[in-house]
Amino acid sequence: MKPREDIETIYQVALSAFSEFGYRKTTMDDVAGRLNMTKGNLYLYVKNKKDLYHKTVSHALLKWQSKVLEAVENETDVKQKFSAMCFKAVEYLSEDIQLRQVLIRDPEIFPMFAAKDPFYDINQNSVELIKAILKQGIADKVFRDIDPDRVSEVVFMVYKMFIIRMYIKTEDKLIHEMFEDTVDLFAHGLFVNK
Repeated sequence: MKPREDIETIYQVALSAFSEFGYRKTTMDDVAGRLNMTKGNLYLYVKNKKDLYHKTVSHALLKWQSKVLEAVENETDVKQKFSAMCFKAVEYLSEDIQLRQVLIRDPEIFPMFAAKDPFYDINQNSVELIKAILKQGIADKVFRDIDPDRVSEVVFMVYKMFIIRMYIKTEDKLIHEMFEDTVDLFAHGLFVNK
């Protein structure tokens, strides 16, 4: 295999192991064994288990982000871009069972506040995507003139809350409907236009 394919395979296999056993119980031997390589060979790609975990989760988060970006780029209307972004970002975890399991086992991957975010740079890219859509909507005179910096942070925080409630701490079967109501509220506001 080519080195790029190797690392892709390593991350996929490691995600599978971490989703099954969690960070603490997964060993480098578990991952190396699933790859049919020696543990020493695995150390050619990563420094240690913590490095493997961080790189694996980063890879999975970037894949998630890429799917959302793809959904947004398929839309031309800014309202549809916003809607596609919201729904694809949330539905992705229903499809990626391994990443969902890792998030359930380690909710610190996706904390509510940026100061404690081990994947701040990746998540900041998501905030920038929201901001770009808001700016386009304002420029197109489709969205009200709001502060895109602050509102993008608010939208991302609400999104994180729903991810946590839907997939990490599933407390309510109506949460999906609440999410749809929230997107509708963002898109149409609370007040009737006269």
